[in-house]
Amino acid sequence: MQKAKLALKTSSPSNTIVRLSDRITIGGPDLLIVGGPCSVESQAQMEAVASRLVLAPVQALRGGVYKPRTSPYDFQGLGLDGLKILQAVRDRSGLPMITEVMAISQIQDIVTYADVLQVGSRNMQNFDLLKALGKIEKPVLLKRGLAATIEEFVMAAEYILSHGNPNVILCERGIRSFDPYTRNVLDLGAVVALKQITHLPVLVDPSHAAGKRELVADLARAAIACGADGVMVECHPEPEQSVSDARQALSLDEMVNLAHSLGAIATAVGRTLPQPLIDPIINLGAGSVPQLSLA
Repeated sequence: MQKAKLALKTSSPSNTIVRLSDRITIGGPDLLIVGGPCSVESQAQMEAVASRLVLAPVQALRGGVYKPRTSPYDFQGLGLDGLKILQAVRDRSGLPMITEVMAISQIQDIVTYADVLQVGSRNMQNFDLLKALGKIEKPVLLKRGLAATIEEFVMAAEYILSHGNPNVILCERGIRSFDPYTRNVLDLGAVVALKQITHLPVLVDPSHAAGKRELVADLARAAIACGADGVMVECHPEPEQSVSDARQALSLDEMVNLAHSLGAIATAVGRTLPQPLIDPIINLGAGSVPQLSLA
């Protein structure tokens, strides 16, 4: 791993803080809580998600518009139309948007409409894509490959860093195991190791690790307890109706409750859970139902 000249902690006097927007960062004292659906399905869906989460301690939204699916017959995403939805909802809510990039040809459109480009597990070693992402200025969220070693993961980040983009966020999302009970095995040991080895922020995705919504909240809390800089959790207005990954998606109420529950753990490990971008008491009045119209 000594070849990772830029990713290792020895190459930087301090931990890297990556800026998602003017107000939102990851890597400093504040945690980053990301929520949203696996796939962008409609503007109404994303507005429902944003209107609920902007009133909670959630600082960014996720939503896929280019979807890598095992079957070519499954929903592949809304593409450019989905990106325009993300931009519209971002402009109204103030929440930065994270979405997956699968090919070099998609980079320019995503840079235009979204805030963070996610490299999925299947593309962690798509080296041409990593090199191209090294030439942009926006943050890159790099997910660990489903069977990648920690060294391979760090070296994938090195590709982006070595081509000029310092804004890399590592994401542990579980690795494949022999046990089919969970979708993957969440490697929290890797989170601890990465925080010791690198200066890059580390996000954890408990949704893809667990594959079962009833396991997600506890895994998210464990991730913060072991030193992760934040979590990214799938949620949906109607989880059972989600066009992809329905089994692992939380309801919006469950997502809000999870986000609030992280506050005590953050305090215990010397971190802070940021306040909601919009104060529900000021904007809605005491006793109001926490919904915000983005129309």
